Amino acid sequence: MSKKMSIRDLRKEEVMWPGNPACQGCGGSIIGRLIFKALGRNSARVEVASCAPGFMNIRVPSFFGPAFEGAAAFMTGLARGYKIIGREDIVVAGLIGDGGTADIGFQGLSGAAERNENVFWFTYDNEAYMNTGGQRSSATPEFASTSTTPVAKMSRGKTSEKKNVPMILALHHVPYVATASVAYPEDLTAKIVYGKELRGFRYMHINSPCPTGWGTDPKDTIKIARLAVESGLWPLYEILDGRHFKLTYKPRELKPVSETLKIQGRFRHLKDEEIASIQKATTENWSRLLAIDGKDIF
Repeated sequence: MSKKMSIRDLRKEEVMWPGNPACQGCGGSIIGRLIFKALGRNSARVEVASCAPGFMNIRVPSFFGPAFEGAAAFMTGLARGYKIIGREDIVVAGLIGDGGTADIGFQGLSGAAERNENVFWFTYDNEAYMNTGGQRSSATPEFASTSTTPVAKMSRGKTSEKKNVPMILALHHVPYVATASVAYPEDLTAKIVYGKELRGFRYMHINSPCPTGWGTDPKDTIKIARLAVESGLWPLYEILDGRHFKLTYKPRELKPVSETLKIQGRFRHLKDEEIASIQKATTENWSRLLAIDGKDIF
């Protein structure tokens, strides 16, 4: 990854108009602002149905809103069109939610990655379909309570694990895959600045706490995101050319997952044994990532 970029370097030009209709504490609106400050105005913004078209009052020359399932196909056509007119310098950037990435848009996403289309796909992951009532997606974590996986007498929330989209896309051997968090803006923006200079398919998966859907206090958005990283629930890494894996942040010691789970309403129902199960899976995954850090994995 390129050298760390100071947030001060991004203050030269503001790309978001003051004020937006996002919910208080929305992680996604912060992410969108940082993405397009790092990309600059020489970019084309593509979004599908999600919270983003509502909160993203971004000042870039071009904005497109294709059908929910069509982001990858639309971005492909746009990038190829720019190539034909000699404008490959324009970054075709998709800001897509977890539903449009991991579920409805996944077939097209995989196809674009397999073809190594010249696009930069950003997933702001609030772990459910938040703009339509908080229904579960395949990016929703196990045990999370959503409007379609409610906690009841016979239900403990979502019954399956979160889909690991970054690793799936790394298996497509694309030039760049990375994870990021709204709580670590310098890591996030440095990865964008590095990725935008590459050609081919680039992908970033960004943790985006949602106070409305997660049942959290708006003032705790960054705290919750930071605890997710510090506990190993949301590791920060990048994968180059589909093979070389590198952790970009390693806590000296992992915090207990309970510190972030217990302040989220969607996990308030968890029993001690369920928290222990999440802790065990998180610790084992972190150990695997440490073992492959700095190595070729595929």
